[in-house]
Amino acid sequence: MTAAGKERFTILSINISQKRGEQKKPVKKALLRVDFGIEGDAHSGNWHRQLSLLADEDIELMRNKGVELNFGDFAENITTRGIDLSSLPVGAILHLGPVIMEVTQIGKECHHGCAIYQVIGDCVMPRKGIFARVIKGGEISCESSCYYHIRPGG
Repeated sequence: MTAAGKERFTILSINISQKRGEQKKPVKKALLRVDFGIEGDAHSGNWHRQLSLLADEDIELMRNKGVELNFGDFAENITTRGIDLSSLPVGAILHLGPVIMEVTQIGKECHHGCAIYQVIGDCVMPRKGIFARVIKGGEISCESSCYYHIRPGG
């Protein structure tokens, strides 16, 4: 934690897909637009789930069950390290380089039809993944300086 109370974390991968239902593929950088999400990603749009984030520490739990997993396999837009995403409250603020995002949802309903669930009977995204909306846009990469903070009263 920094002196100003900002918890730091890193981006391991930025992932996009052209169509819904496709596996997301890593990209070197991404342009995030206010109230939209990642330019070129099928899940972007003016709604509360513009971006999805999942910590690599949580993906590792699934890898330990014997499944080979790559970044984007859970359809996460941003794979992180050094942050317990699912412990953040709705309303927490994430800073990724020039981009500012607000956490809008923790977890999601599991549809039990995903390929990972079919193979091992479990999926970490519904429990550990989070969703956010872009409140200040810009370009991000894995080199972007990242931190988060919780709003007072949040």
